[in-house]
Amino acid sequence: MQKQQGFTLIELVVVIIILGILAVTAAPKFINLQGDARVSALQGLKAAIQGANTLVYSKAALAGKEQATGATVTLTGSSTATPATNIDVTTDYGYLTTALVNFQNAIDLSVSAGTDPNATGITTDWVFDVATGKFWQAGAPSTCTFTYTSATATALPSYSPMPAASDC
Repeated sequence: MQKQQGFTLIELVVVIIILGILAVTAAPKFINLQGDARVSALQGLKAAIQGANTLVYSKAALAGKEQATGATVTLTGSSTATPATNIDVTTDYGYLTTALVNFQNAIDLSVSAGTDPNATGITTDWVFDVATGKFWQAGAPSTCTFTYTSATATALPSYSPMPAASDC
């Protein structure tokens, strides 16, 4: 009687075919690279806004405007240069308001106003809905968003939780 030394060629081919079928059907469900990348981009934007708000609050406090609403805070530049090179933002209680120009100026963000991240003609990286405070990455699903809420007299600015990768 002979002892079997290994697998036959047919057994190996069958196993490879089964693994191939599993890889084709199961792998895309577990690997959502585009969704993960979009969530990471949103987290980066959120961190940029938080960092900018820290700097803006510091500038507002130095100027004595941290308790005012609708205050103009100068971030950089010179008002004595010709032409003036000031970069100003509007603040409520020392933090950025939800004006589009504030995000463009405070973090040098390529953002446009809108309510649909998939609208035709978007030429910026981000879309911002001024009425709701929602940010989307251009071309992302409408569920892939986070919301910025301005500061009030009793609350610091707030940020909504990040969406799941499956929503992006």
